[in-house]
Amino acid sequence: MSEELIKTLYAHRDGDKAFYMAKYMKDQFPFLGIPKPDRVRLSRAFSKNAKKEKTIDWELVARLWDLPEREFQYVALDYLQALKNYLLSEDIDRLQLLITTKSWWDTVDLLASNIVGPLCLRNEELIHSHILRWAESENIWLARSAILFQLKFKDKTDPELLEHIILKNSNSKEFFINKAIGWVLREYSKTNREWVRDFVNQHPLSRLSLREASKYLG
Repeated sequence: MSEELIKTLYAHRDGDKAFYMAKYMKDQFPFLGIPKPDRVRLSRAFSKNAKKEKTIDWELVARLWDLPEREFQYVALDYLQALKNYLLSEDIDRLQLLITTKSWWDTVDLLASNIVGPLCLRNEELIHSHILRWAESENIWLARSAILFQLKFKDKTDPELLEHIILKNSNSKEFFINKAIGWVLREYSKTNREWVRDFVNQHPLSRLSLREASKYLG
């Protein structure tokens, strides 16, 4: 089924769209030129079959991740999202490898908030064994993932942990770090506005982080 899907996606490549999709991603990766709605449609049978398996085929994920065109990494992420409830705590190291391989915001953000986040909610020991280490990593994508893994937690957010991770990174001059800090604070302000207001008033943040964090503070 996976080889059939790969052949199908290659058969639907569009050079003109691929050019502009690559430009949008700063020419970090080649593209087939298949927009998300078409990708989802073309992989629907594959995704439906994958959900029945109730187990993750990591060789398949690696195969898709190794292919050069970016759509294949997106298919791998679609696959992992469909089976995220079957992730095991030991899979965190495989997810770390994905975060640090072919890294850019389009894959890292989804891995952090949609896949690593739910896994950590079910396995809190991973926060101590991995997330806190990522927060201090020189790899900006691991640090960004540590900042964003609680992005969709809402009232399940641990504000002390959030504060700790942000302060480990608040002196960064890296755009992707400062953007992530502002983003996670902005999202948490929808749940706990007063906490975020107090946080930004008490701690120096980059202009970018402050601008993003303050969007809903009034």
